[in-house]
Formats: sequence, C-alpha cells, structure tokens
Amino acid sequence: MNLFNDLADFDAGELKALIALATRLEENPEPHALAGKVLSLLFLSPSLRTLISFQSAMKRLGGGTIVISPNMSIHGLEHRSGIVMDGVAAEHIREAVPVIASYGDAIGIRAIAECTSLDDDLADNRFRELVSLVDVPYINLESAINHPCQSLADWKTLDDLQIPANEGKFVLSWTWHPNSLPLAVPAATLHMAAMRGMDVTVLRPEGFQLPDEIMVKAAEAAQKTGGSISETDDREAAMEGSQVLYVNSWASPRHYGDTNAEDELKDNYRDWCVDESWFAPAAAKCRFMHCLPVRRGVSVTDQILDGPRSVVIAEARNRMLVQMAVLYQMLSGK
Repeated sequence: MNLFNDLADFDAGELKALIALATRLEENPEPHALAGKVLSLLFLSPSLRTLISFQSAMKRLGGGTIVISPNMSIHGLEHRSGIVMDGVAAEHIREAVPVIASYGDAIGIRAIAECTSLDDDLADNRFRELVSLVDVPYINLESAINHPCQSLADWKTLDDLQIPANEGKFVLSWTWHPNSLPLAVPAATLHMAAMRGMDVTVLRPEGFQLPDEIMVKAAEAAQKTGGSISETDDREAAMEGSQVLYVNSWASPRHYGDTNAEDELKDNYRDWCVDESWFAPAAAKCRFMHCLPVRRGVSVTDQILDGPRSVVIAEARNRMLVQMAVLYQMLSGK
C-alpha cells in the first residue's frame, strides 16, 4: 500500500481485511513490526485525536513519529506560486513538504478546507498540490473533502456494534454549529456507509443539501453494494427504524464562503440539537455516533453524549486501531 487517501480507492473486501488486521493487532500485538520506521506528520490544521492516535499507533508497532505544524515548527508557510516572499512566511511548501517527507518512511498530511471556494474544496486542490510534492507513501489525515481514517474507524465501530451491513439503516444528520465547517466528514461518512451496503438517509434542513458530486459518488457506491441513498428534511421519517444516527455539522453549499448569509440561514435551525426526542419512539435502539470534537448543548445534549446511546469514545479508540493496520500494511513489508 503506497497511499491511503480515499476509501473509494479500495473495494469492500480490502477494507474488511484492514479492519480484521486492526482487530488482530489489538488482540496479538506486534511491538517490533515497524522498528526503525519513521512517520512524518504534517499538520496544517489543528488536531487532537488524529495526532495522538497516529503517534500511539506508531509507538505500539515499534516505530516513531516526527510532527510538524506551522504553529509549532515553521515560521509561516507559503503555498502560492510565483510569489515574492518578502512577507511573514519563511518557508514555501515546494521546499518544506519534500524535506519533511524525506525524513520519514511515509508521511501523513492534514490540510482541511478553508471553506472559501466550493469548487476548489470539492476538487481537493490544496491537498492534491501537497501530495504532488512527496515521493514516499502518504496518508490523508483529513483534506478538504475526505477523512478516510475516520471513516475506516467508523466502519469498524459499526462492525463492533454488530450493525448489519446490507440491512442496516444509517442516518447522517446535520446539526447546528456556530461556525462554517468543512464537508470532509459528511462526504466520507456518507460514502463509507454506502460502501458498507447500508440504507443511508441524509437528514438536513433546507439550504444544507450536500453537493451533487458527493451524493452521486455515494449513490454509485451504494449501487455496487446493494445499499441506498436518500435525502430529506423530515426528521421523523428519517429516524424511523434507524439503527445509527451519525451527527456532523457542515457549511451550507448554497452560501459557501459567505458566512453572513449562512449565519442568517442557520438562525432558523438552532433547534437542530440532538436530544432524546430525536429517537423516541421511532428509533428506540438507535446508537449515536460523532467523529468529535462536538459542541455540548449546541449540536447534542449531555444526556445523549453521556448516555448508553453514545459510542463516540469507542470511535475515537478505533482510530488508533485501524491506523495501526494501515501503517502495518504500508510499512512492515509483510
């Protein structure tokens, strides 16, 4: 494996094999499998779980990490071409990224969306430019439109919960958030559930429909696996019989890059905060999932997060386990 960028690059069997490997490495550790190997981690966006889970994964396999971010290690990072660098930035990506990559056996890059140009973010132009500068295996730690490590962990979480693949009903819901957030998690989550063969409903208010490019990609995956994709603003209908409610917040594609217009639109939807009324009686046994971080009392209530429905901590731990599998496949030579 030379890259881990998108679950769509693999078939369902290959992803199941990675999850099986993650389980095996948890039950039967190989603490020297990556002895002497180094993973470079470039964070152009803040991180908690992604950073720590990759550091832990490498250490548990006997390898090491180096971590670089503009806030801690680089005095300004310029990405524009043809620029005269007489400002604050001291490094250009065309030198910085290849150098960082050269210090490791593989590199992980996190560069989330800036939410200014929908076309650029859907095309993942920033991330594509960064990985074009490296000549070692790479891992997408979250880009403008994808978060494959999170989605693989979520797939494992669904397996752990024994949620049926080709029969399960999965609801991906927008919730209120004070900020305009990227489309990476909803896009990756939707595609993951479709690849798993689930019946997936995107629940969102008017103005927060996912872009056609995201919906079409997921629909094509669902067609191959026997799943289905639908979209609605009817909460009761969406939740009827659902086994999983996966919550996230994302920017309005209609007002992408225009925070004032989006804020005005969002003002109508402050009640899109998950509480117990979302589940009863239509989805009494439904589980609650979220990639974290989550705003308590804004996107979801304490009652749900701290209650038996929530599996957010299990999801976070599974990040480390599936990433161990990816690293093992990428770097162990086995």
